[in-house]
Amino acid sequence: MQLNLENKRVLVSGSTAGIGRAVAKAYLNEGAEVIIHGRTLERCQEVADQLVQECAANGRVHAIAGDLSDAAQTDALLAKADELGGIDILINNTGIFEVKAFEEISDDEWMHYFNVNIMSAVRLSRSLLPKMQQRGFGRIVNISSECGIKPLGQMVHYSVTKTALISLSRALAELTKGQDVTVNSVLPGPTWTEGVENYFDTLSESEGKPVQELTDNYFTEHEPTSLLQRFVQVEEVANATVYLTSNRAMNGQSLRVEGGIIRAL
Repeated sequence: MQLNLENKRVLVSGSTAGIGRAVAKAYLNEGAEVIIHGRTLERCQEVADQLVQECAANGRVHAIAGDLSDAAQTDALLAKADELGGIDILINNTGIFEVKAFEEISDDEWMHYFNVNIMSAVRLSRSLLPKMQQRGFGRIVNISSECGIKPLGQMVHYSVTKTALISLSRALAELTKGQDVTVNSVLPGPTWTEGVENYFDTLSESEGKPVQELTDNYFTEHEPTSLLQRFVQVEEVANATVYLTSNRAMNGQSLRVEGGIIRAL
């Protein structure tokens, strides 16, 4: 299938690891020009160099760092993107998560989650969407979560922000009627990333159980409705994301890549 993404300039926020890195790699394999983003330039450049080797000569890659929870650093990142010629495709992947009891989550923590998980996408989209509309082409994808539809009691703050991302995506899509500009969201299920691996390492220490035992029993005990009955792979999320941006008819959509956990039509 020809996805026609060659030479499209793609910004993937939070792309030094996990889903973001896999998405960046998938776009490079399609011949796109990709901006690797993270909090430190050293780490961004390290990942950019790795991907150049992994993807041969398919696409071009750049490294731009910045803390997207800070408006000034976000503006600086956008200025550097403009110097490259602007952004055709924006993947808002930056996000944080933590298992924490609802009653222990402070006001400051709530605001931090909103600032990182939602406002990072708002700031980038607010700047880039009008430019996409002026050029006559653009794609925005917000990486949400199945938690946005099936909230988790052990991660209330995370779940609420992921619901907000789905709403943001649909609302922005309403601004694109009749244009070759789309805004969608992707909803991964439990995905095996470095962050999830660290979570299970911590859980193993606290419960005194081997990591393998915890992961083997995870879907039976915590996600019995999963039809996949295993962790989603980052490449599966990446492939769905890339396909979504190649299809003009998919706009205002919430694409579930969660293995059938959400038992709904």
